[in-house]
Amino acid sequence: MYLIIVRVPNLIVMLPNNTITQFILLSFGDLHGLQTFLFVIFLAIYMITLTGNVLILTLIAFTQSLHTPMYFFLGNFSFLEIWYTTSITPKMLKTFLTVQEAISFSGCIVQFYFFVAMAGVECYLLAVMSYDRYLAICKPLRYTAIMNLKVCLRMVACSWISGFLTPVFIIVLTFRLSFCASNEIDHFFCDLGPVLKLSCTDAHAAKTTIFVIASVVTMVPFLMTLASYVNILSTILRIPSTRGKQKAFSTCSSHLIVVTLFYGTLGIVYAAPTASQSPVLNKLFSLLYTVVTPTINPIIYSLRNKEVKEALRNLIRKWPSGLSLSP
Repeated sequence: MYLIIVRVPNLIVMLPNNTITQFILLSFGDLHGLQTFLFVIFLAIYMITLTGNVLILTLIAFTQSLHTPMYFFLGNFSFLEIWYTTSITPKMLKTFLTVQEAISFSGCIVQFYFFVAMAGVECYLLAVMSYDRYLAICKPLRYTAIMNLKVCLRMVACSWISGFLTPVFIIVLTFRLSFCASNEIDHFFCDLGPVLKLSCTDAHAAKTTIFVIASVVTMVPFLMTLASYVNILSTILRIPSTRGKQKAFSTCSSHLIVVTLFYGTLGIVYAAPTASQSPVLNKLFSLLYTVVTPTINPIIYSLRNKEVKEALRNLIRKWPSGLSLSP
């Protein structure tokens, strides 16, 4: 059997030489007459996502009071969201203009790699951020000593490295299969389920192994996040005053909403058996966690966070004076 070599950052994958050299992304081609409308809507959503997350990064970078572990993790999270949605949205936007968009075999692998990598990093970062909130609420006297710069850098580095290692085995198991039948992917990006459906070889062993790997990768950080919030809620309930409870809960409520949105939509798509999933519903729920949620996240962190809102007001007040002083 002939082999082809596909290069992924820090990875060379040996894959079988399939008769299919490209895939066709069907996207939402069945929605005739709405392609231009959908393009405009999702382009606006994408621009809002970029603007919101870049704004959070700017506020954190130029506001001294936000130079804390919590906002260091939030900055990494916003940076991640930019690349997470960018790995999917530009190609999806193009499918609205062309109806059926071709993507090369290697291009499909690269897109899938970065999508899974970013999703993995998000799982780990959410766990890190929940642990940070756990220490701040449950161990306030030790928080500063534990969450120093060195620890923060290590936790973030481990999150990014672990996330980028996550797709390696999944890619090898998925794209080593033979694709010799239809090359039409009934989705707007190279997602796992729709790609596996195109395999003309027995993919049962690959599906089982991939499910085990994905379960470990997602469940470990999810359980860490869940454990953190169980302890947080237990500590909050023991606070005697209502005002104290509200203040403690406000420091983690935004993150809790983001965690719920991310794991909720991800679980709906990937926890249900593939055979029972409607392609239309699969695409709609996939839109939530790949396109919509990254747009909502900066809004949640902005509207529910007094320090971020105050930093934004200060930036707006300084902006006109900054312009007047500029040569």
